[in-house]
Amino acid sequence: MAQPVVASPGNVLIFDTTLRDGEQSPGASLSVAEKVKLARQLARLRVDVIEAGFPSASPDDLRAVQQVAEALGDMPHPPAVCALARAIRADIDHAWAGVKFAAHPRIHVFIATSDIHMRDKLHMDRAAVLAHVQDMVAYAKEYCEEIEFSPEDATRSDPQFLYQVVATAVEAGASVINIPDTVGYMTPDEFGGLIRGVGENVPGIEHAIISVHCHDDLGMATSNTLAGLQAGARQAEVTINGIGERAGNAALEEVVMALRTREDAFNLRTDVDASQIARASRMVSNLTGIPVQANKAIVGANAFAHEAGIHQDGLLKNRNTYEIIRPEDVGLSKSRLVLGKHSGRHALRERLAQMGYELDSERLEAAFDRFKELGDKKREVTDADLEALIADLFYQPREVYRLIDLQVVAGRSGMPTATVKLSGPDGEEHVRAAVGAGPVDATYRAIDSIVPAQAELLEYDVHAITSGIDAQGEVSVRTTDGKRVFRGYGADTDIIVASAKAYLNALNRLLTRQERRNDEQTLS
Repeated sequence: MAQPVVASPGNVLIFDTTLRDGEQSPGASLSVAEKVKLARQLARLRVDVIEAGFPSASPDDLRAVQQVAEALGDMPHPPAVCALARAIRADIDHAWAGVKFAAHPRIHVFIATSDIHMRDKLHMDRAAVLAHVQDMVAYAKEYCEEIEFSPEDATRSDPQFLYQVVATAVEAGASVINIPDTVGYMTPDEFGGLIRGVGENVPGIEHAIISVHCHDDLGMATSNTLAGLQAGARQAEVTINGIGERAGNAALEEVVMALRTREDAFNLRTDVDASQIARASRMVSNLTGIPVQANKAIVGANAFAHEAGIHQDGLLKNRNTYEIIRPEDVGLSKSRLVLGKHSGRHALRERLAQMGYELDSERLEAAFDRFKELGDKKREVTDADLEALIADLFYQPREVYRLIDLQVVAGRSGMPTATVKLSGPDGEEHVRAAVGAGPVDATYRAIDSIVPAQAELLEYDVHAITSGIDAQGEVSVRTTDGKRVFRGYGADTDIIVASAKAYLNALNRLLTRQERRNDEQTLS
């Protein structure tokens, strides 16, 4: 049986839940292939644990956890792979089915312990919850050595009862005890006190790792996480870009760089390879369609931008005057360009390999063709351009409808008109024209006249991937069929083409979902 992940003195384990809690952000649903791609990047980032999903939630979630567990076996430093389970036998069975082939499998069992949750959600009293914790943690322990237990809504639970629950879980075999601030309720002082209370009042807690999982409803997730670590916790549960339920989770990049930059204050370290942070951030944003706010700490577009004259003057004299973190430390190299239109396949393959993309001959050829097209349009091709190219080329849903051509007429006089040519599932080409309030609106109306998907556009976001007038435009959209949210992503040097790609991307996700649901109904 694999040895459990342990924290050495002064070392903090990083438990990344982007694939589970982060994916619960509205509209952030990831395909199995996208989860595997992101998990491999998290392994390159050197996180200690990846919470790959909630296998009982759906067959897709179970498949994703299984494939993540299997895909990381060939990585140089495979992290533990964890699956979430309610304190129910069937959930625990599904969790084990998901992680059993991981190099380091972990099952994460949870049950609510606050009075409001026990009374109004579980309809259980304290005695019943205690008995359930004992039975289900012991049941999970029969499957694997590494069991994590979470008392949901711990920060609104009666502390004395919380200590009882945690002691019961430790006695039953839990090796990690996670204290979640499920609704982002506590202040840092309160949360640090709660973690100290667990450490001081739970018999046997010295044989387990205390973990913290903080939500950002009041904007204190990172502060609470750091307070918990100062109070004795040695695992931080975080997500890339801080995505997650409601206002999100503590952001991995903020917690890791706070510990690294202020080691003098915290005297704690992680094994994270910080140079992979920027790439992980871009990947999560591209795959989920959730843009990173410009002033986001560490990974925002303005995190290392300086406009004020006084700041610029100080920076030119000594960068430490206004930068406490070097952009290079998080993978934002000042070297903007390595490749151009005269570069060959070998140079492209080497650069992609450095970025973590190992492409077979067929995929390399497809990437090279797209790269040459881009090189003809731009003087320089940056790493960000390559990230967008790979995402646009290989990590999109099945193309039920594909953009072949687009022509737009727009201006201050006349009516904005778009003509689109799409290839449909039958292989036939469909051409439609439409008039709209602007070129993007006209394009979307023309697409709607071809694609049989009833969707409402909820959000349209556009920004440049790189600087300069020849920059690629990146577009993210969110659509809904009234029940679920589907996001789409597109990139191109022509922003209208990028907009069309993003919208088709979202509609293809919707159509693929409908096809899968129809197939399941037919089988049943």
